[in-house]
Amino acid sequence: MNKRSSARSWERPVEVPSGRVTLAGILAVPPDAKGVVLFAHGSGSGRFSPRNNFVARVLQDAGLGTLLIDLLTEEEAEDRRFVFDIDLLAQRLLDATKWLKREPQTKKLRIGYFGASTGAAAALQAAARDKSTASAIVSRGGRPDLASEYLPKVEAPTLLIVGGNDYPVVALNQEAYYLLRCDKEITIVPGATHLFEEPGALEKVAQLARQWFERYLPQARRLAA
Repeated sequence: MNKRSSARSWERPVEVPSGRVTLAGILAVPPDAKGVVLFAHGSGSGRFSPRNNFVARVLQDAGLGTLLIDLLTEEEAEDRRFVFDIDLLAQRLLDATKWLKREPQTKKLRIGYFGASTGAAAALQAAARDKSTASAIVSRGGRPDLASEYLPKVEAPTLLIVGGNDYPVVALNQEAYYLLRCDKEITIVPGATHLFEEPGALEKVAQLARQWFERYLPQARRLAA
């Protein structure tokens, strides 16, 4: 599918400042949005990820805004040192969160994090470092173990989704689940591998994410105008 052809009238490209760099993103805020979900992509992925865009569309159809953003510049994304620098990714996520809190369309909305692979570790670390950021977190095929020291400090309700055939990552998610002290759930999707490419697997992920964010984000007490 052409990237442009699937764009919606309330979807637009944005630029988010973070330190010395500017991060490219796509912000979509449907009318009367009930919350906004910030996507933290995994290694080698970005705002055009077909899997995260699929999930974003499902969330938008449920009345949730989304921000798909490149946490690394094009040059940084080619350097493996940056790809696995969870501290850097978490800081970029915090900067994007601050931007959402200033943006007129989203400043009154509660924020959720959707993290994939290494992005899940960044989301969990960011939520632990600043408790006022995320109100709910969903991890898809995530590596929460890369943020293990931060997991007991996470307060946002967290859902871990992992493919049943993603054997090493299943064990890592189960270990991370026991370190979390917040409201939490872990769902193993039978027969799915790391990228959830099997028929119906990604649809299941999107359904679970939608239910989780619908459960926690709309409960927000919106900030005074």
